[in-house]
Amino acid sequence: MFRRFTVFVVLALAVALLAACAQPTPTPAPAAPAQPEQPTPAPAPAVKELKILWAQWDPADYLQQIGNMYEQETGIKVTVVQEPWGSFYNLFATEMAAKGTTWDMVVGDSQWLGQMTTQGHYVDLTDFLTSTGLKDSVTPATLTYYGEYPTGSGRYWAYPTEGDANGWAYRKDLFEDPAEKEAFKAQYGYDLAPPKTYAQLMDIAKFFPRPDKGLYGVAIYTQKDYDAITMGVQNTMFSWGADWKDAKYNVMGVVNSPEAIEAVQFYRDLYDCCQWPGGSNAFFTETNDAIISGQVAMSMNYFAFFPALVNPGTNPNYYDKIGFFSNPAGPTGKQHAALGGQGMSIISYISPERKQAAMDFIKWFGREDIQAKWAELGGYTCNANVLKSDIFLKATPFNPAFAETMTFVKDFWNIPEYGQLLEVTQREFSKFIVEGVGTAKETMDTIATEHDKILRAAGYIK
Repeated sequence: MFRRFTVFVVLALAVALLAACAQPTPTPAPAAPAQPEQPTPAPAPAVKELKILWAQWDPADYLQQIGNMYEQETGIKVTVVQEPWGSFYNLFATEMAAKGTTWDMVVGDSQWLGQMTTQGHYVDLTDFLTSTGLKDSVTPATLTYYGEYPTGSGRYWAYPTEGDANGWAYRKDLFEDPAEKEAFKAQYGYDLAPPKTYAQLMDIAKFFPRPDKGLYGVAIYTQKDYDAITMGVQNTMFSWGADWKDAKYNVMGVVNSPEAIEAVQFYRDLYDCCQWPGGSNAFFTETNDAIISGQVAMSMNYFAFFPALVNPGTNPNYYDKIGFFSNPAGPTGKQHAALGGQGMSIISYISPERKQAAMDFIKWFGREDIQAKWAELGGYTCNANVLKSDIFLKATPFNPAFAETMTFVKDFWNIPEYGQLLEVTQREFSKFIVEGVGTAKETMDTIATEHDKILRAAGYIK
């Protein structure tokens, strides 16, 4: 009985177990639909705005347009603060003396390099320009004059930004007029064309003055403010084979060399014979105005100011009648032109985050596609590939002359004492050329003597 009961119990348990196993498996709850993966939001830039100080002129407007492109791409606002040329240097120098952080970058003149670097105002960009390849992307002359200090040291403090130099504009309607061409050849024995030499430039300048018709030969720099007349005169000095110093900073016998004296006399003769009335205080605005108003056959100016000459809005009568040529060669065939333009530097007193943000902007700005856009807007790129491109050379009537000129530019002093040296040349050139006081030799002897004193006091000459 017990055995049967036991078997029964075992069988009952087995049936119960089988019944339990036979129960349907509960259907699991459906899984929640997969959510699309959300992109990780980009971190907000630590620096929300960069400020760049530059002079008040058209290239600064173009740089602001480039800055607007950067803001669209990165979210970082770029503000280009413009200051009139007359107060640009003083404003910046005062801020740097106070170690100010009002601006992150400055597009400063090439002559500032010595002062701003030795006084600690600029960040050393040597490693940055080298590691990014920006150093090798620009023409050697622009890297040297806009970025390097001391010259030949291989240390760089600015990215070449606005390449510029002196060139010339001329009235094609006059040069190509059959009657003018015939009369010129009868008088001088060769065809009237843009001059290749300063001798030819003088012939053409003397040919065109017709005071009774309000026409004169040339418009050249004569203004005593800042560096105007010095920049004009050194076009001839450099092309005559003269210079401001030798390799050891000696100026005696260099500044007042026979070549320098002859070049300065030429500039005075050009002013006396052929400058238009009212041209005794002329710089970039006045020389442009002289050709826009039809008063001169040729005008000297920096290439950065030539866009106004081919713009019908600013030159309605002659915008399609203006041609351009490079600074002519001197008596021995030497051809040089006074350098203009600026490089972009980073202020040393801003925070590390802002310095990095400034470098990021310069790296972006230096990209070849951005430099092509910069040139398209009207900025003067220093990028070697862009300068050689057909797109650049055909973009404006003056770009071919500009590209040629940037291969033979030379510059004024860029040591910290350049302001003292400049003050002497501005004063003495103005006295001799504009006021007619003294001789070319006396002028250059005075400049050499005073420059020698300045350089000895500063320790350049022992």
